[in-house]
Amino acid sequence: MLKGISHYERSHRPWAAFLDDEARAETDPQWLRKKKWHGVISRHTTPALVKDCAELKLPLVDLNDISPYPGVPKIRPDNVGLGHRGAEHFIERGYRNYGFCGFLNEGWSRERRDGFVEGLTLTGHTCNVFDVEYPGDVTPVWDAKQTALIGAWLRRLPKPVAIMACGDLRALQVIGAAQNAGLLVPEEVAVLGANNDTIRCDLAYPPLSSIATNAFQSGYRAAELLDTLIRGGKPESLDIRIEPVGVVERHSTDILAIDDKNVAAALSFIRENACRGITVEQVLKHAFASRSQLEKKFRRCLGRSPQTEIRRVQIAKIRQLLIETNFPLKKIAELSGFEYVEYMCVVFKRLIGESPGSFRKKNQIKTGLKTDRDPA
Repeated sequence: MLKGISHYERSHRPWAAFLDDEARAETDPQWLRKKKWHGVISRHTTPALVKDCAELKLPLVDLNDISPYPGVPKIRPDNVGLGHRGAEHFIERGYRNYGFCGFLNEGWSRERRDGFVEGLTLTGHTCNVFDVEYPGDVTPVWDAKQTALIGAWLRRLPKPVAIMACGDLRALQVIGAAQNAGLLVPEEVAVLGANNDTIRCDLAYPPLSSIATNAFQSGYRAAELLDTLIRGGKPESLDIRIEPVGVVERHSTDILAIDDKNVAAALSFIRENACRGITVEQVLKHAFASRSQLEKKFRRCLGRSPQTEIRRVQIAKIRQLLIETNFPLKKIAELSGFEYVEYMCVVFKRLIGESPGSFRKKNQIKTGLKTDRDPA
């Protein structure tokens, strides 16, 4: 969000912006009145802040994903659309059993749940919902209780099952509960989070797939709207919704709903080892099938060969690294299982239709992650 705000500022008009990272406006009622401000963008808006800005006649733009305050323009994620994206992600993978795990007392969670359920219903599927009251603070005791309750819920669901959680923290609880219950993730329980907290997702085991909200665009639109308000303009809407960027695929959903045990075993091995430069012969040893048998089963279940599946996983890793990091291409080749960076570039362009450099530039600009230096 801050990057989006600064991008608007750099490209439109110079602002002297102050980042209140110590929440002084919230803890000190007089702080906001000690300096002449022209406008406020707030991520954690409170009734007191709304009251103070109204009294001081300060334009206020609210970025908090809760119910709007009367007369205060709000910018937040399109949570229903985010739920739709989750449903589409799992439907494309052939799942027939679905669940949603969220918080009953949080509006944003209910919106994401409703979007997920609606997306499934429109395609003839049903969804099993597990919602609880969120206490506002995750204590060890509450977390342990949730692990037990979610685990019991997961054991009752038919397998394989696809679970969307309202957010990444909730998704991590689902993964932990599944593992404690002796269920394999993603082979038996595929788990999808939301918000794409990159560090948290990558530290999970297996790494967590998540729907990325467009925080950069939210920040940019907030700055644009504040600029309009400062100049005396009126907002077109008091509740602006920002579409999600899409699903960032990691291992927690990187599998199709497959009943064939040989194919499932092969997919599990490929998912874990494709980026180490494995061969089909190595896959055969873990799938307990001959090459001709596995080729036929892959064609029947997936419509592609084991070698194509290895490449698909490698390309997905390359795409992720190009978008989320500024690693040089040589480093990306190493991390995705290619011995030669030139060969990686040829394969990527043949399968994606553009060079890694072009793909990185286009997607990092879209998500606001581009830096001044684009290493080759």
